Amino acid sequence: MAALCGRVLSVTAGRNGLYSSIRCANQMMEDPMEHATGLEKRELLAKAAANDNPFDMKIFKRGPGTKDCPTVVPSAFEARIIGCICVEDSSSVAWMWLKQGEPKRCGCGYWFKLEPKNPVYKFF
Repeated sequence: MAALCGRVLSVTAGRNGLYSSIRCANQMMEDPMEHATGLEKRELLAKAAANDNPFDMKIFKRGPGTKDCPTVVPSAFEARIIGCICVEDSSSVAWMWLKQGEPKRCGCGYWFKLEPKNPVYKFF
């Protein structure tokens, strides 16, 4: 009796799964912009406006790095942690806090300065 019940359940479960997958096969997912909210929506809107780096998270090359002309780092906050790869082929990163209005020198001699920028939510 138990074997018969198990066989019936597996056959009906298999049919239901097949039926629901066929029924949903011709439907497409809605546009993600319609479902997104909050920070995710701001990120999608920024990418739609051709800004592929809305949070300034990509790696960028250092500038001249002198005290008179430091490498400018954009930030929407008063302070930001940055990493400097002092030697080009090195695998270690020198991390430091940068604050607005205070240029800072890395151990390798390069200077960095924090520049204010508008946050992502200010654009939309």
